[in-house]
Amino acid sequence: MWFSCCISLERSWNKDENILKSGFQELNDFHQPFWLAVFVEGTRFTHTKLLAAQEYAVSVGKPIPRNVLIPRTKGFVASVSHLRSIIPAIYDITLAIPKDKPRPTLLRMLRGCSSVVHVRVERRLMQELPEDESGIAQWCRDVFVVKDALLDRHLATGTFGDQECQDIGRPKKSLMVVICWSCFLFFSAIKFFEWCPFSWGGVVFCAVFLVLVLVLMQILIVSSKSEKSTAPKVPPPNTLKENLLPA
Repeated sequence: MWFSCCISLERSWNKDENILKSGFQELNDFHQPFWLAVFVEGTRFTHTKLLAAQEYAVSVGKPIPRNVLIPRTKGFVASVSHLRSIIPAIYDITLAIPKDKPRPTLLRMLRGCSSVVHVRVERRLMQELPEDESGIAQWCRDVFVVKDALLDRHLATGTFGDQECQDIGRPKKSLMVVICWSCFLFFSAIKFFEWCPFSWGGVVFCAVFLVLVLVLMQILIVSSKSEKSTAPKVPPPNTLKENLLPA
């Protein structure tokens, strides 16, 4: 993430505001085309977080979400305000996994198991967004209301609308990258074993080391699942909860 120039935040606006301004200044001085990915929800989606978002929406009189979390607009507003002069458009991306397909996970990818993901992309010109901060925030919230309705339609029909899904296949560029890295690692391994004197003790050590690395990766991946993340504080059960999320 550091090599990708990600802007690391601390989830405290008093600190994050200056961090974002510094990051935006670096992007302003960047001499190559770039993408800025903004995850407006601010956290990963879980059932518990959806319940908390629904209860919050009811308490403030906002539309009750069914498939998305309520967007946290401060970061998005700051991004638009500081970068609208150099970024021509926003790509609104909505992801959905078909009900009859397995959900993609990091473990499945590492095991070479493929997954099917439906992606809807809509290009919105930056000049179409409001100029004031409150208008930008409301625009973002309205987009999420539409996104929630699109996910409802996808759950019912398997598509986002009247248009059929287009299979993009597997890009050849990714295959070339994998082949190049595999050749490089294979060649490096051969040179390493040529340089090191052969011994069964060394072979056993390498095997044990690889097993330990794989086990550690498995533990870290499982512990980082969204279901194991810190859940927000939820009020005690009441009749409102039963109306929002029927069993």
